[in-house]
Amino acid sequence: MSGVRRISSTNPWEDSIGYSRAVELPNGLVLVSGCTSVIDGRIAEGSPYEQTKTAFGVAVTALRELDLEVSDVVRTRMYITHARDADDVGRAHHELFHDVRPAASMIVVAGFIDPSLVVEVEVEAYRSGAAT
Repeated sequence: MSGVRRISSTNPWEDSIGYSRAVELPNGLVLVSGCTSVIDGRIAEGSPYEQTKTAFGVAVTALRELDLEVSDVVRTRMYITHARDADDVGRAHHELFHDVRPAASMIVVAGFIDPSLVVEVEVEAYRSGAAT
């Protein structure tokens, strides 16, 4: 697809599985792949709140590589392994996105690749003024 921009991070799974950290489409839509609290190939363990802050940090770093900011986010998805973590995950989301108010979903899932991960997030952003 011409005009598609792809960026990568240091996550080793991107190469072994074959995906990009983020993809920007010509219409201005930016899709950030699922982000966890994995930094430089290592899991930055912590509470659900801390893991969520770290995961959103990975996503925001990808957006900034595309010259976008938190204010450009239009949708978030939060996947959690336990409903009991919803308040902590929601608190981390609130701190970052309270003023932005993207469309958001929080879904309870069976688990992730590593059982110490309790949250994964996805982010979609929009670059205004892009070609339509």
